[in-house]
Amino acid sequence: MEVNKCKACGEVLLGRSDKRFCDMHCKSSFHYKKSITEAPRFYNKVDNQLKNNRRILKNYNKSGKAIIRKDQLISEGFNPNYFTHYWKNTKGDVYLFIYEYGFLRKTEHDVEKYILIMWQDYMEK
Repeated sequence: MEVNKCKACGEVLLGRSDKRFCDMHCKSSFHYKKSITEAPRFYNKVDNQLKNNRRILKNYNKSGKAIIRKDQLISEGFNPNYFTHYWKNTKGDVYLFIYEYGFLRKTEHDVEKYILIMWQDYMEK
């Protein structure tokens, strides 16, 4: 008869034959250590970048509309390639959104800037 041992601490397991850990602490510890050694999953990278982008846009757009230099956002870790959806206005400008915070890239006097806006109900249509 084969003796099952805890995958985290190596203690002999008592009880069910398919038991893998001796308690919740060992189970949590095993999965935490495993997550540290594995490369971050693509989903986690994207999700973390979206959260960071949203935090940055929220910080600079307190009034509902703002204009900021692209360099300033990029220096804080903003990545315009990560967004959740887009909205096209009647002029044909395409605003990219990270949840409720949107941005539009514009160049004025050879300086790249972002126009920051917030999602409005009329944009649903």
